[in-house]
Amino acid sequence: MSKIIEITDFHAPELDIYARLTEGQLLNRHEPEKGMFIAESPKVVERALDAGYLPVSFLVEHRHLESQAKDLICRCPEVPVYTAEFDVLTQLTGFQLTRGMLCAMHRRPLPSVKEICAGAKRIAVLENVVNPTNVGAIFRSAAALHVDAVLLTEACSNPLYRRSIRVSMGTVFQVPWTYLTGETAWPHPGIDVLREMGYRTAALALCDDSVRLDDPRLAQEERLAIILGTEGDGLADVTIAESDYTVRIPMAHGVDSLNVAAASAVAFWQLCSQHVEDGK
Repeated sequence: MSKIIEITDFHAPELDIYARLTEGQLLNRHEPEKGMFIAESPKVVERALDAGYLPVSFLVEHRHLESQAKDLICRCPEVPVYTAEFDVLTQLTGFQLTRGMLCAMHRRPLPSVKEICAGAKRIAVLENVVNPTNVGAIFRSAAALHVDAVLLTEACSNPLYRRSIRVSMGTVFQVPWTYLTGETAWPHPGIDVLREMGYRTAALALCDDSVRLDDPRLAQEERLAIILGTEGDGLADVTIAESDYTVRIPMAHGVDSLNVAAASAVAFWQLCSQHVEDGK
């Protein structure tokens, strides 16, 4: 039976993890094994639990204890459940977007690049994508459009930041991901490691030698890594130079580029979903 703990004061220490710890403090870079994150809304919490993440505590608006939060709480009978009335919880930034439920969870050790790429035909590489909203949106598109895994360079926003999780609708728990670091640091030796695993690389960039997104050669590649760049400057010159293809999305009305999240959805549809539909 879950332990239900009533909270009447916004400044209660039990709310620190939800209301007063920064993303950096939750991440706990110095002791990553103690890192945590916050999942918002019953659907997102459910996806995290289904993926095997372990909860630390729940925070639930009182009126949801016997409704939409009930089944999730019953799955974790040993986990404390903090509850409060709506007027207390609305003091938490963004609480009205959570559908009445938050869950603090333990982070897990990240898999290696080779582990998550084993058997993956289509992967996305995010180079220095720093906006957590864009990271979350890219993951949502990746999950919907048949991307098998996502690799991130070290400067990218963490996919388990609260806003990334929210925007992704919990798909960060469904698409395998890890960072390119150490022996797989980007761009080198990361690109070389991808080539050793049989990937051809396709960098989304506007260059004189860019091929169209619907170029048939791309669809014929058995294993393809789709590289997306940072919001402001796009991909680094060295990344473009080292890639097997540079790829552009054909556009009209003089528009030369899309937001990276929008571009990812277009690219994933053409290069991943169509690859699956063609039975490759």
